[in-house]
Amino acid sequence: MTAKEPCWFEAWFDSPYYHLLYKNRNEEEAGFFIDNLVKKLDLKKGAKILDLACGKGRHAIHLNNLGYDVTGIDLSEESISIAQKSENETLAFFVHDMRELYWANHFDCILNLFTSFGYFDDENDNLKTLQSVYDSLKPGGVFVIDFFNAAKVERELVAAEIVTADNTEFHISRQIKDGYIIKNIEVRKGETSEHFMEKVQLILPEHFQKWFTATGFEIMNVWGDYSLNEFNPETSARLIMSVKK
Repeated sequence: MTAKEPCWFEAWFDSPYYHLLYKNRNEEEAGFFIDNLVKKLDLKKGAKILDLACGKGRHAIHLNNLGYDVTGIDLSEESISIAQKSENETLAFFVHDMRELYWANHFDCILNLFTSFGYFDDENDNLKTLQSVYDSLKPGGVFVIDFFNAAKVERELVAAEIVTADNTEFHISRQIKDGYIIKNIEVRKGETSEHFMEKVQLILPEHFQKWFTATGFEIMNVWGDYSLNEFNPETSARLIMSVKK
């Protein structure tokens, strides 16, 4: 019996090249977004928050610094090992699949940020994830998902580019196929090259609305940027939705 091939996100997110390509993600912007969000949601200090697909923990760490009790989970062992260096009594990180229930009726708020959704081939996995989120929240708890504005991304898709970081070249090509944005990434360093892929579903607001209704969530807000301005399908860069259990 041969070993099962890892999903693209298992191979890519655990690669050091993933962290290298995205090393310049704007920490100031992330902090700005979180600050706006906790004010808008009126989250009380000490509230229990789950950062779902937390990566290396930049949002979770900022939330903890603001006085919240934060848990971060991610499928990437590499990311979690980095995040765990920042742990304390009210900040913890674990390797966990977001499709599976983590802790029933425990969290006041769950966040899924920076397009950390839509990775699966089976739509049922999206529903499974949202059901696990619903079951993990306390009654009245809030879930916030931060996704890209799929319609705008599709219109303005950059077909190819080359990114250089630390003597490493990333040759990136993008295409839309079967309702997904597929990004092929060739990593060139010296005489060697490796290939990776990102594959994210183009999810429109109405898709999320259908899934939230099926799961039992009540939609509260739909924002279009990290200043939390109203969502505009033509111009907004982001699709940020808050829903209540």
